Amino acid sequence: MDIVINNPKETESLAKIIGLVAEPGDNIILSGDLGAGKTTMTKGIALGLGIDQMIKSPTYTIIREYQQGRLPLYHMDVYRIENGADDLGLDEYFEGDGLSVVEWGKLLGDFLPTDYLDITLTKDSEDMEKRVLSIQAFGTQAEKYLGRIQQKMEESL
Repeated sequence: MDIVINNPKETESLAKIIGLVAEPGDNIILSGDLGAGKTTMTKGIALGLGIDQMIKSPTYTIIREYQQGRLPLYHMDVYRIENGADDLGLDEYFEGDGLSVVEWGKLLGDFLPTDYLDITLTKDSEDMEKRVLSIQAFGTQAEKYLGRIQQKMEESL
């Protein structure tokens, strides 16, 4: 599924829907160039979960946990991980009671969760605010999650 987003506010609105319909054990892999909007997307997801804490990219801490919302949010940034993914115990997060959002998640290779939504943000070459958001489900739980997102988007129109 591809969605054209015109500005960061639209990114946040869509991301809020993604957070609203999340269930325990859902996983999101966020991809896109630097500045594509991965952290903006995570901020919106957090709002959808009822988390109003300041969300910052965990570039140097790797994992930030937010427990304030209706589900815990496990926000990860694996950009700086080289060969240490197996030492992080990521499965505990991926199979846990919250929503895992992983920036640069494709870098995990064999340590990717088996069931996840892949969300790729692509910058427009002419309009600096515009993005194309591509969402693809891998696994049964992710397919159900994508269905909930699509249903909520239709209700919001």
